[in-house]
Amino acid sequence: MSNVKKLITAAVLLALVIIMTRFLSIQTPFLRIGFSFIPIILSAILLGPAWSTIIAGIADLIGVFLFPSGAFFIGFTLSAFLTGLIYGLFLYKKDGIFETKALLIRLILSSLIVLILIGGLLNSYWLFLMYDKGFMAIMPMRVVKELIMLPIQVIVIFLIEKAMRKPFTRYMFSEAKR
Repeated sequence: MSNVKKLITAAVLLALVIIMTRFLSIQTPFLRIGFSFIPIILSAILLGPAWSTIIAGIADLIGVFLFPSGAFFIGFTLSAFLTGLIYGLFLYKKDGIFETKALLIRLILSSLIVLILIGGLLNSYWLFLMYDKGFMAIMPMRVVKELIMLPIQVIVIFLIEKAMRKPFTRYMFSEAKR
């Protein structure tokens, strides 16, 4: 994929992350439920770990400064960067897209790591530091939410990838004729 195509793809996915996080999600002081994982995971599949890390982190920074829903806390930005990195390391294949079974296994593992370690534990710790609420009071509710989101996230991404496999492959590996 050419650098221009990567940059355009990254910009579109970045905008989608911001829109889905800030405008199309349900948010309470301790939980956010939404579908912003879709463009982050698609950036990991299409562009790789460096791009997905940058997209997730920059989307958090732009979102928090342009459309704040609370105080800025660097811990959540670190979580966003780590989320993009984990998905990118698990889901990117330089010479194409993983076969269906391999992609499904990698998707389940990466989602489990991100949802439980980042969403359930690390983000609960950030909330504990911010609001001085008991960590053990916040964490169970958040871990349950992440466990509910796990199959939803895997199924949604799996269905999107399955429907878009041929267009993704054509888009990723076609170069414009000069």
